[in-house]
Amino acid sequence: MIKVASYNIRKSVGLDRQRRPGRILDVINEINADIIALQEVDRRIGTRQTTLPRAMIAAETDLKIIDIATRPDSIGWHGNALLVRKDIDVLSLRRHDIPVLEPRGAISADLVVRGARLRVVGMHLGLLNRFRKQQIRALGQQILNLDRPMATLIMGDLNEWRPKGSLSEFGPDFTVTTPGPSFHSARPVAALDRIILHKDLELLDGKVHASSLARIASDHLPIWADIRKPV
Repeated sequence: MIKVASYNIRKSVGLDRQRRPGRILDVINEINADIIALQEVDRRIGTRQTTLPRAMIAAETDLKIIDIATRPDSIGWHGNALLVRKDIDVLSLRRHDIPVLEPRGAISADLVVRGARLRVVGMHLGLLNRFRKQQIRALGQQILNLDRPMATLIMGDLNEWRPKGSLSEFGPDFTVTTPGPSFHSARPVAALDRIILHKDLELLDGKVHASSLARIASDHLPIWADIRKPV
């Protein structure tokens, strides 16, 4: 079993308007996932400085950063970052350009988790349905064109308010799972955060993490899933 999670941390600014990276890391530790995809982890202007300092992640969690950033002060790509357990092997990593109106992107990494190979994609889609569809199609084609096929997990803030909408673009080989409403954290009504599983992966369980700390740490609640790669 592998536990995965996705969390839009809103640049570490909580509902109290305080930027508190330590609080975000406390929520991440509560979830206790093997792999977590983060969105809005870096600032969007200037040097794109991370709001989760590398030293804090190393000292206060059992996770390591997948080094996807192109800027020295950042840990992400267009705000997307991946954290994994320190004993997980990283085989390769990629930055994916997708059609954009506002700054958007996706990242992926090929991992070995307790002997199982797994491709993990983190993404944050656009606000407009037309662009979300284009972004999903573009990312799907890029994944399809990779040399080595692999069981693939996609997760992130998809900005899709409807049960289907742009999500149908993932195609028949993927199942979109919706753990529950994750936005707005003060009163969750929209399932914007989702986990998408390739047919080679099995969902065992999944929920929204709605602890008292998570309800104020960001405007999104994190989501998680237990998955398995059948033998």
